[in-house]
Amino acid sequence: MSWIKEGEFSLWERFCANILKAGPMPKHIAFIMDGNRRYAKKCQVERQEGHSQGFNKLAETLRWCLNLGILEVTVYAFSIENFKRSKSEVDGLMDLARQKFTRLMEEQCFLNVCFAYTSRHEISNAVREMAWGVEQGLLDPSDISESLLDKCLYTNHSPHPDILIRTSGEVRLSDFLLWQTSHSCLIFQPVLWPEYTFWNFFEAIIQFQMNHSGLQKARDLYAEERKRQQLERDQAAVTEQLLREGFHTTGDAQLRRTCLHKLSARREERVQGFLQALELKRADWLARLGTASA
Repeated sequence: MSWIKEGEFSLWERFCANILKAGPMPKHIAFIMDGNRRYAKKCQVERQEGHSQGFNKLAETLRWCLNLGILEVTVYAFSIENFKRSKSEVDGLMDLARQKFTRLMEEQCFLNVCFAYTSRHEISNAVREMAWGVEQGLLDPSDISESLLDKCLYTNHSPHPDILIRTSGEVRLSDFLLWQTSHSCLIFQPVLWPEYTFWNFFEAIIQFQMNHSGLQKARDLYAEERKRQQLERDQAAVTEQLLREGFHTTGDAQLRRTCLHKLSARREERVQGFLQALELKRADWLARLGTASA
């Protein structure tokens, strides 16, 4: 039987879900699933049981998302800092994660799991990848941009989260998706993760819908500004090129447009070639990692 699809909405939950669907719905939600250990302490059970209940809550939350048409979820399962915990807890959590995520892989959902992850490491790695592209002659230094860095992140195949939810009452991002959530709706809720309910989730989506127009406007303005800055850089590059070739800076407008088009097309060709090479590089790294772990 499906782990995610076990159980259905109650009549009242189904009614409220339909109300939510009448408004703008998030396409991608990120969770910092915080509070498993505090839940275990509160209920006077082993920490391992707290983590197990946390995984069960993830399955239930994915069911809510599927029923609401939210097809992508990203969760912060384990940060690099978490390896500083006791060996018994880390080993137990690794075994539990292996069991639970193996089962989740059988389900029809799009779940991104951030494991042994920090956002600072992700961003610095993206910068190193771009530097590698320049060293290999795949990119020109002028190709480096925010847009390219975005494409070098681990999440490059996913839209940025519309909502980031953190449970347990902590009001911080803990180095999670810092780049990707710059225009997301950030929601901090006091409930411990294993005790998270549909109504907590309902409240989070209502907050997103109330702030949707402002968030969308900020995203649009940011995208426009990024395009404007790229156009200014391209225009400066074309001016420099024409001056080197003996043309006046106020030369033929058609010539400038042609040069701009060629400059943009060549950059796009280089960027696509670099991204393909980067995919192959990462696939090779994963293959070698899998061989070493076998």
